Amino acid sequence: MKKNLVLLLFFLCFAVFSQTNERTLIVMDVDSNLPIEDAVVLVLKTKQVLMSNKDGTVVFELKGGSNLKVSHSSYLPVVVKWSSLNQPENIIYLKSKLVSLDDIVVTKQHPQEIVKDLVDNSIKRLNVPSRLKVYSREFFKLNGDYVYFNDGLINFQLYRDKDQKKVKSTLLVEQNRSFGLIEDDISSDLLGYNLNIMMEKYYVFTVLRPLLDVKSKKKYTFVVKVSPLNEAYNEIIATPIESPDELLDDFKIVYDVKRKLIIDITAEVSASSLAAFKEETGKGSKRMIRSVFKNNYRVDLNNYYLVSSKEEINYEVDLGNEIKNIEVLNNLVTTNFSNQSYTYKESDVFKDKTLFNIKNSILTDYWNFSGLTPTAKEQEIINKIKDRL
Repeated sequence: MKKNLVLLLFFLCFAVFSQTNERTLIVMDVDSNLPIEDAVVLVLKTKQVLMSNKDGTVVFELKGGSNLKVSHSSYLPVVVKWSSLNQPENIIYLKSKLVSLDDIVVTKQHPQEIVKDLVDNSIKRLNVPSRLKVYSREFFKLNGDYVYFNDGLINFQLYRDKDQKKVKSTLLVEQNRSFGLIEDDISSDLLGYNLNIMMEKYYVFTVLRPLLDVKSKKKYTFVVKVSPLNEAYNEIIATPIESPDELLDDFKIVYDVKRKLIIDITAEVSASSLAAFKEETGKGSKRMIRSVFKNNYRVDLNNYYLVSSKEEINYEVDLGNEIKNIEVLNNLVTTNFSNQSYTYKESDVFKDKTLFNIKNSILTDYWNFSGLTPTAKEQEIINKIKDRL
């Protein structure tokens, strides 16, 4: 009897200990009490990167305790002690930098020149050659319904070309899942992001090229701001002058003032720009509904590398007899960074564009440790996929 009681207590203790390995964080705005999407949660012990979803939720497991750093480009960062995360759901509040009056920085340089210097210096400082292990996830929606899903663990080996001007990448796919969610043939509508060029774009800041053009001074209004609560980082806000002939993004660039390195980029087409732009109509025409781009970079001692990216696009295509609404949602999160190169066979190199073009390879439940927590609807879709494995 004693032996059975000891065993029961042991298993109960083990179950409790196992449960404590999993933590749920809900990142909220302290003033509005609304969830914060795309907050970066860094596990300081392991350097694991986690991202909050649209519900502000982050779910992860960790063996052993570690403090967490929670940050977002629009909020003041906070460090959370592991010992305080003792509830099934732990709410973390962030204070908006926008609550306090931002100071406008007066500089001798035009903000466009500052952007050019930031891009040049950041390209030089990014660790290349290097290796990023990345979790990639992509959802496809057709006429408002989820129709396709893929995700995977990918190794990006980054290197510079012979002229040392361009960044190139070699891709190896460790594991991946790719599933259609409906029976209809919708392959012609799957216009996913090209993994073979995405990282190369991120490491030369292609998204910022519209701001580097000489003509951009006439197309954009530039403002440099600093928050009195966080003077280590400045923000450059570039707002396009609305034009019926050109659809331009609104930009926000957060940068490290001392190091002169880009930390965060947001590019999004505003509702007012969409309303002012005169798009073509008729068969074959496309109408943009939404376009969002976000990149986050990390400075860790002498290392400087991409932490996460998010690209979303939503548009309508006029086929003459019908109009299709197409939406692609792509996320990348770096799960491991290294300055070491990996060895590989040429036959192992991934040369296709998107993960849905290759055979599924599932060795572990890698998605549970990806750092991307799905929303309730996304989890429902993933659960259906797991039932088919």
